[in-house]
Amino acid sequence: MTPEQRPITGGEDKDALNGPMLVLSEFYDAFNSRDLNKISMNWARTDEVSMDNPVGGIKRGWAEIRAVYERIFNGPARVYVEFNDYTIHETGAVFYAVGRERGEFRLGDTVVRLAIRTSRIYRLLDGQWQQVHHHGSIDDPGLLARYQSAVRGK
Repeated sequence: MTPEQRPITGGEDKDALNGPMLVLSEFYDAFNSRDLNKISMNWARTDEVSMDNPVGGIKRGWAEIRAVYERIFNGPARVYVEFNDYTIHETGAVFYAVGRERGEFRLGDTVVRLAIRTSRIYRLLDGQWQQVHHHGSIDDPGLLARYQSAVRGK
């Protein structure tokens, strides 16, 4: 399987997409536009969901994950990411996407270029794809330190 190099940004023509590509585009649209309502529609809103990221650690349940997005969207920093170099694997009522996010974190004069390994898992629940897990990690120790420092304001 050859990884797709055309990025998913959220700005795609949603009418031309369906299935996994549509729900991934909707996620990046919601994230990049800082829309908590759209993010809520993308995630399964249960205690069974989980997220693991380079700054927030492991969050379990929709309430904890929602709080992470609220801090990001309501805070002074601006974060933009797009999904690239990815593969999508679908099996029945589950699909997972494995790839990379690139983008930037911007807070005042501080700009950190992001390079994050990312996986997202979705389940088909009540006829809709709902995100049930996200994992993001940063390979480069220097980038990870800069990102964590910038997010924490140090």
